[in-house]
Amino acid sequence: MSFSNEEDLQRLQKILAQAGIASRRKAEELIKEGRVTLNGKVVTELGTKADPSHDYIKVDGRLLKRGEETELIYIALHKPDNVVSTASDPQRRTTVLDLLEGLKTRVFPVGRLDYHSTGLILLTNDGELANSITTAKSHIPKTYMVKTKGSLTPEEEEQFRNGVPLSGIRTAPAGLRLVRRGDNPWYEVRLIEGRNQQIRTMFKHFGHLVEKLRRISIGDVELGNLKPGEFRFLEPHEIKGLQRMSRPVRVPKDAVAPSEITLARRAVAPRKPAAKRMTPKAVGPKAAGPKPSAKRAGPPTKRASGPRTGPKRPAKGR
Repeated sequence: MSFSNEEDLQRLQKILAQAGIASRRKAEELIKEGRVTLNGKVVTELGTKADPSHDYIKVDGRLLKRGEETELIYIALHKPDNVVSTASDPQRRTTVLDLLEGLKTRVFPVGRLDYHSTGLILLTNDGELANSITTAKSHIPKTYMVKTKGSLTPEEEEQFRNGVPLSGIRTAPAGLRLVRRGDNPWYEVRLIEGRNQQIRTMFKHFGHLVEKLRRISIGDVELGNLKPGEFRFLEPHEIKGLQRMSRPVRVPKDAVAPSEITLARRAVAPRKPAAKRMTPKAVGPKAAGPKPSAKRAGPPTKRASGPRTGPKRPAKGR
């Protein structure tokens, strides 16, 4: 039982997440399973609160350090094939944590990638951000490169983008772009959901098997040149980008909130290339404005007010 002031109390799952034990969702599972004790007593209720500075909290018998701030770490890892994207595995297969050689701080994976899927996966000890990224309402897009057996028809592509019924529930709108044609084409797929083997199941709905699947981005965080098994720490601007994108959409009081379908379509819309800054040298003949005279030499200049300077044209004979 805690004897701290009410304003000092926090929910146990939040304390565990901030301590880097697990994401908030996983922390809730730990509490339900009776693996968390508060001042010597097992806690199974999710609404239980405690003071991290004074109460004794243990997870699987391990005491949390009190009154100490945990350094937040954010990692991008290229998950290879045949690696489990969880912190531990009952079958003792290689996990993503086994690839973080030399890292002493305890982190956990954000979301999952299938056993045979490769590519970008994030790991952190920031439980708050991890929970925000994995929740469906964040609408953070994840981009994949997918190689399939056989091509989708134009009609099937449109159905794929609008959503496919899986287990009685239609998927959210998805982005789809054919990258390479052939008997085994490559597609770029953008999702805001993370259902179990969702992309493989969506293509299977149209009778096509997925041969290869690689995640290349989460929000603005790119896989880049990371080789399988390599990892790097996120840059400050990447962390801020994830924090910004994971915040709920703010709507003015006098405005109508966009629907979930509208938000999903915006999230998976193709990225627009950055506009190039137009300079006088870069402006071509197709630019807006009057066409320069063919007799004028050099780049167009701004006409000054007052009488024209320079050599005069010879007067035509009358």
